[in-house]
Amino acid sequence: MAPPPLYPLEMFDFDKPLFTLEEIREVNPQRFEMEQLTAVLYVDRERNGVVGYKDITENEFWVRGHMPGFALMPGVVMCECAAQLAGFYARKFDLLDGDFLGFGGMEEVRFRGPIYPGDRLLILCLCTRLKPRRSEFDFQGYVNGKLVFNGHLIGVPIHKERAAAELGD
Repeated sequence: MAPPPLYPLEMFDFDKPLFTLEEIREVNPQRFEMEQLTAVLYVDRERNGVVGYKDITENEFWVRGHMPGFALMPGVVMCECAAQLAGFYARKFDLLDGDFLGFGGMEEVRFRGPIYPGDRLLILCLCTRLKPRRSEFDFQGYVNGKLVFNGHLIGVPIHKERAAAELGD
């Protein structure tokens, strides 16, 4: 059974984003084909929630090969969209230390519908647990008001200097 929306879908104004792509780039390290957000629409500091979207274009890196003649957004890219939105929120509002938020895991992920070029993917994330070394978020993705994926993700702080030192050993 599909869960209810984390926030009412009708409350978001796509014409007035809180953070544009340029402002997202000030927080998130992803660039070029790995950027998976278009804008952030809503921030809920009281509940630690965030809502953003990704406009899916014909120029996505996966369109040509997944699947030829029938472009279908890969589930792993859907999950990356949610992770980047959760990471934006965690870094922008200093939920965890570190230089950025990395994937620590995913649970209970369900893909419930396809996403195609031309779609606008609305992503909702809500922090459900916060510890010094991890954050956990429930996430949902909607296209045209229909739930297309959902799950639970774990984010861990990544420290560039510490990671570089470990690689040098």
